Amino acid sequence: MKRRFPLHVHISTLFLALLLIVGGLIGGLGYTISRDILRSTADAMSTRIGRETLREFTNLIGPAEMATRLMSMDEITRAESLDQRLENLGFIREALSNSPELSSLYVGYGNGDFFLVRRIWNGDERKHYDAPEQTAYVVQSIDHERTAPRGRFIFLDSSLATLRSDDRPDYATSYDPRTRDWYKTAMTTSGQIKTPPYLFYTNKQVGTTLANRAGATSAVVGADILLATLDQTMAKQKVTPGTHTVLVNRTGQILAHEDNAKVIRLPPTADGRPVLATLSDFGAPVLAQLSPLIQGANDEMMQTRTLEVDGETWYVTVSPLKLEGAAPLFLISAIPEVELMAAAHTLMRQLFVAMALVIALAIPITWSLARAISGPLRKLAGEADAIRHFEFSKPVTVDSPVLEVSELALTMDSMKRTIRRFLDISMAVAAENNFDRLLPRLLTETISAADADAGVLYLTDNDVLLPATGLLSDGSELPPSAPRPDSITGSPLLHAAIQTRTARSARIAEADIDALGLVDSVKASGASHAIAVPLLNRQQHLVGAMVLLRNGETDDARLSFIGALSGSAAVSLEAKALIRAQKLLFEALIQLIAGAIDAKSAYTGGHCARVPELTKMLARAACDQTSGLYKDFSLNEDEWEAVHVAAWLHDCGKVTTPEYVVDKATKLETLYDRVHEIRMRFEVLKRDAEIACLKAIAAGKSEASAREKLSAELARLDDDFAFVASCNEGGEFMAPDKQERLRSIAERTWLRTLDDRIGISHEEKERKERSPAPDLPVLEPLLADKPEHRLERQAQDRMPENNRWGFKMPVPELLYNKGELYNLSVARGTLSEEERYKINEHIVQTLIMLSELPFPKHLREVPEIAAGHHEKMDGTGYPKRLHREEMSPLARMMAIADIFEALTAVDRPYKKGKTLSEAIKIMSFMKKDQHIDPDLFDLFLRSGIYRDYAARFMRPEQIDEVDISAYVSPPAEPASPLA
Repeated sequence: MKRRFPLHVHISTLFLALLLIVGGLIGGLGYTISRDILRSTADAMSTRIGRETLREFTNLIGPAEMATRLMSMDEITRAESLDQRLENLGFIREALSNSPELSSLYVGYGNGDFFLVRRIWNGDERKHYDAPEQTAYVVQSIDHERTAPRGRFIFLDSSLATLRSDDRPDYATSYDPRTRDWYKTAMTTSGQIKTPPYLFYTNKQVGTTLANRAGATSAVVGADILLATLDQTMAKQKVTPGTHTVLVNRTGQILAHEDNAKVIRLPPTADGRPVLATLSDFGAPVLAQLSPLIQGANDEMMQTRTLEVDGETWYVTVSPLKLEGAAPLFLISAIPEVELMAAAHTLMRQLFVAMALVIALAIPITWSLARAISGPLRKLAGEADAIRHFEFSKPVTVDSPVLEVSELALTMDSMKRTIRRFLDISMAVAAENNFDRLLPRLLTETISAADADAGVLYLTDNDVLLPATGLLSDGSELPPSAPRPDSITGSPLLHAAIQTRTARSARIAEADIDALGLVDSVKASGASHAIAVPLLNRQQHLVGAMVLLRNGETDDARLSFIGALSGSAAVSLEAKALIRAQKLLFEALIQLIAGAIDAKSAYTGGHCARVPELTKMLARAACDQTSGLYKDFSLNEDEWEAVHVAAWLHDCGKVTTPEYVVDKATKLETLYDRVHEIRMRFEVLKRDAEIACLKAIAAGKSEASAREKLSAELARLDDDFAFVASCNEGGEFMAPDKQERLRSIAERTWLRTLDDRIGISHEEKERKERSPAPDLPVLEPLLADKPEHRLERQAQDRMPENNRWGFKMPVPELLYNKGELYNLSVARGTLSEEERYKINEHIVQTLIMLSELPFPKHLREVPEIAAGHHEKMDGTGYPKRLHREEMSPLARMMAIADIFEALTAVDRPYKKGKTLSEAIKIMSFMKKDQHIDPDLFDLFLRSGIYRDYAARFMRPEQIDEVDISAYVSPPAEPASPLA
């Protein structure tokens, strides 16, 4: 046997390990020394920057201190009026002009007076004060010479000439210098005071305030100083291009930075007031982490530390700056280590280059040996790439003298076989869409993978295991016994598997057999051991379990494989169960809608349930054909589902049809039968005739003649009403002579004495107001078509010719016409043109409603099938006027089913259900007129579907003998059922 050695023996003979170790030590030592030198240099530079910043800060404050001291001894501190104070403008202007950092000088007086002179530097400040264009200075004054304080803003040019003076009473009432910290502190302090740096509101720059009490008076002189030049000083002192140098106070507010714009926080506060940015606001993550360090920083000593922020290392120094008479400030320098250590990195690169040159000399010597060793590894890499592309057909045949490589090849070969088997099983399980067929398929594949003799699959129902299927390894069924209610906890093996969420194997115990109902299964399989496999969904909830029975122990590798397979199986089970539940819910909703439609009308109850049955009977007959036109016609499971859904929803648009239109049994019926109104009018005319008779007798006319005339008039009225009532029934054709008699009867009048515009709905009142109200009493026709009977069709009820659904139905001008004479004159049936359209419109609404549903791909044809049952083969149907070749066979089948059900139904208000022979005879005429598909009608008769349907759904008295030979066409075989 060929001797093999570990891989590290071969590698150690090929590479000069000593050279690499020595080179690494030299490079590391050089890098460490360079790093220490550069960090010491950075500390020294940070100390120097702190001294420069402190000196610059002192230079800024010095002139301002002198100005406030001199001004505190000036006459201005004792001036009592604005004019006296303005006399000192020359001195103040010189102080402001000679010290650019000096923003303003001002005096606060004990009586509340205030005098401030501010230098205007730029347009933003002019805009802030609404100052004239040439403004160089602004004087803000408050004086109490009058009863009420007076505030003024005086705008001066560079020569101190007044450009404008504004009275500002709001300024006088809102500002009192005596309430300000600088005034109160100065009054209680013997020397000069300084405020901590802060952000000036007017120019949005950082500065500080100085204040001096004017001797023993109650006047205090103050000055605002800008610290802008500190930004320039810090910009000059950057250690590296990426260094962050900032001056902050104890709270972490930024007072100075090379980019002055970053000192102000963006966005400002909710009231629009700008504030100083903090280290957290600055936008540099390393500075944001320094806020706690600043709050606890030592006032005397510089601190240094290294921080790791977002994968980048920073070298940070914090130097305290002690100011006389003020809280200390802190100068922060944050230097990227990658920039600080640039020189050290360069040294390292040079060392690596030298090492690379040495190693390059050794490459030719080791090349041949490396090729020999790496050959098997390259082959394994190719095998790994094949696995990546899901190519598992060929075994791994790599041979290598290296032990680890040889073991890797064997492991990879085993892995390919395992993955192939896992994928095969997973694909087989996933490909099964039927939940009931999925369960035995899943169990069969798992029994095979586990090399088991039998198995039982359980599903959970309210935390109780119920057996779903049981199989032997040869595929024969193994009906399991019902487990105990406590089977999950009663079986030690299954309970342990569920607790650990892994497949477990052990010898079968009596407790397991008893709890899981495995007595018969164990006897049939002769197994001695069992594998318990919990089925957990994605939420790790128990959805079922498998118990596999076999002889002998199961190794850990097979258990792991079974466990992985069970996870895939559980997810597949969950998905299929969810799909099944959704389909059941969808089916329930379909039944609910259809039931609601049938329940809506007492006269069409059961129609939505009978049409699906008849449609499926005709579709099954077509599928059973072995010759003729439909010999190649077949439906798969998805297509049967489409037929089922379409048939049950074929009339779903009827939910939008008014109930009284669907159930209209007489011509005058709306929500009630208006023939009663007409009967009452005839009653009124009969009373009028009797009254006229009595009046004639009272006037002295012959009683016999009057009585005779009365009898004739009453008989004529009774006869006219009987004729109107018969017309209302709609059972006979309204010939022209009948329509003429109706018009003659309508010409008779009756006297109305009551207002017909009170006590009615606002809509009806609006319709009546289309014509002026007559004076009462008024004679009205016995039968009338009034303006208020015409209900206009609104824009939303109109259908454009180029509608996106392709509807081609003529739309009546009116939505409804409730005219009495108009409805009584309907030639056939009880529905007017408008009501007939409203009935037919249900198919329009059906297609619109179904088209809006997000059907899955296999149900995309449902709207076309459901909405085509009123189309005719000659293109005269509705709603799209489709021809036969434009309709699917299923839509043509449903048309026949809908017509036959409607003809034989006994629950329609306007007709009686036809007998079997009558219905088929009528449909034969429809076949000849190309209203229904002739071939499908012949199939309907030849297959005996009409008899099967009659036996199930028709009354015995409707079922009679039918000779179909008179209606069936000679056998023919056109090219396609789609033609």
